[in-house]
Amino acid sequence: MNYPEHILHQVEKPGRYTGGEWNSVCKEWADIPLKVALSFPDTYEIGMSNLAIPLLYDILNRNPSILAERVFAPWLDMENLIREHNLPFVSLESGHPLKEFDILGFSLGYELTYTNILNMLSLAGIPILGAERGGDFPLVIAGGSCSLNPEPLADFIDAFVIGDAEEAMEDLCKGFIDAKKRTLSKPQLLRELAKIPGIYVPSLYQAEYNPDGTLKSITPTVPEAPSVVNRRILPALPPPTVKPVVPYIEVVQDRGAVEISRGCSRGCRFCSAGILYRPVRVRPAEEVITAVEGIMDNCGYDEISLLSLSCSDYPGIEGLVKTLAEKYADKHLALSLPSLRLTPDSVSLVNVLAGARKSGLTFAPEAASPRLQRVINKLTSEEELCATARTAFESGWTSFKMYFMIGLPTETDEDAAAICQMVGKVNALSRIAPGRRPQIRLSLASYVPKAHTPFQWEAQLDEESLYRRADIVRQGLKRWGIKLSWSDTRMSLLEAVFSRGDRRLGRVIYTAWQKGAKFDAWSECFNFSLWQEAFDECGLNPSFYAHRKRSLDETLPWNHINTGVSAEFLKREYTRSLEEQDTPDCREGKCHACGLEKAVTECADRLHRK
Repeated sequence: MNYPEHILHQVEKPGRYTGGEWNSVCKEWADIPLKVALSFPDTYEIGMSNLAIPLLYDILNRNPSILAERVFAPWLDMENLIREHNLPFVSLESGHPLKEFDILGFSLGYELTYTNILNMLSLAGIPILGAERGGDFPLVIAGGSCSLNPEPLADFIDAFVIGDAEEAMEDLCKGFIDAKKRTLSKPQLLRELAKIPGIYVPSLYQAEYNPDGTLKSITPTVPEAPSVVNRRILPALPPPTVKPVVPYIEVVQDRGAVEISRGCSRGCRFCSAGILYRPVRVRPAEEVITAVEGIMDNCGYDEISLLSLSCSDYPGIEGLVKTLAEKYADKHLALSLPSLRLTPDSVSLVNVLAGARKSGLTFAPEAASPRLQRVINKLTSEEELCATARTAFESGWTSFKMYFMIGLPTETDEDAAAICQMVGKVNALSRIAPGRRPQIRLSLASYVPKAHTPFQWEAQLDEESLYRRADIVRQGLKRWGIKLSWSDTRMSLLEAVFSRGDRRLGRVIYTAWQKGAKFDAWSECFNFSLWQEAFDECGLNPSFYAHRKRSLDETLPWNHINTGVSAEFLKREYTRSLEEQDTPDCREGKCHACGLEKAVTECADRLHRK
């Protein structure tokens, strides 16, 4: 038992903190040279649904010299009890205090978890600022999609893993073990780690700013630190995890999962994942089938998600699904494909998966007008949408949900009104459904500009303009009684600030956390006034980061992080967006020379062929 029973009896969900789950790995602490705590800065239910945690947990624990255990952000009730009773903040597997580990590694998937990182360090009794952590404390590292602009967290993280973490983490661990044998000091260790491809050590770089507040430069201060840190790119997907830890309590994604492909070549200009996970790497169907069987045997799951940024683009997805459905028919296997393009074929595919269970379908057109679709490079014709909806309704689906964004670059009031027109046509088609008329739902998100995308230079729309655009949609939907949900614009503002921010924002994050900011992604915990106070006290304006359009020659805070996709390509795509020109999928036509042809053999071959 990691925490006393009388403590666990006082919290809402004690299963978050007990450990001992099926397939968890608990090695003999004293026998292992390197101890790693894989940390997720959100609750157990969300962290256990994250694909990176079980993947790294499996890879690291296969190494006899490494022990990998898990820890998640405790909910408010548990945090209060830990502080009140002066308890150590411990790992799930062995119950050892976090400050006794060698490495504390955070997975960064969302900007609004940043204050939770500081809170977890505080609970563990680990100095929050990297400059105040000597060699007696764990090395604090981070990886994940948000690490592609690591600067806002530069004050707190000792080293970032840039790109695919599977091999990079093994290299980092080897480097740490070697440094430990050589009894290197922490500054010496960091300089050694900076030599590893894909490892960024922010303390070894100096940032300078122009009088107008823009970034002048980020330059290395030691010879071991490269001027540009290149993203680690795996040539092929690593073996799938077939023996993941099975939670005792219900989690967000309470099923098995197999990553069938990584990367997307569609080129949506607002999408950071489409850049950060390039190129597309596909898992062979035979490997997927074997992995599904392994997960079912090792975990008892009868539902498996096939994960990809775009499952529809997996070669032979129909054949794969049919094979899995037939092979495991006697085990009543349920399959889910959480990421499908909006086409009638997708509905037909999901019909096979769902069998008799037909509740809700979700698609994301993002924009409604043909003009704005060309701008963002995500084309969904009205004919295709209507054909998809008709197929869904005739097949008996009872709910049809659509996601759109407002505030996209070049968006006008007419573009916002086009959302109502598109949704109205879907609503009219719902009358053909047999039985109960399907429910049409609409979700709006405020556009957030992201680093390393063609829209990284664009401004986020200010709150007043966002409300006005959303009201155009809301008023247009009233006549049909369609349900509309909309993301909090203040949360979206913070996302934009940290997505494109510099390392001066570390003071803001620290100040907001001191004032009580935590679990900012949870509406019941989010308190924007704390952030307003923090920005004011630090003398920074969030609008400078979120609402300011940037020139193409401005030095961006992430310029020293190379994703493999060149700035020249991003600028070309940005220009094409302003010219309202779409760019075809590079896997279906010519290579667009995005930069990966310099690092990826398959891309180079395609460019040469074309």
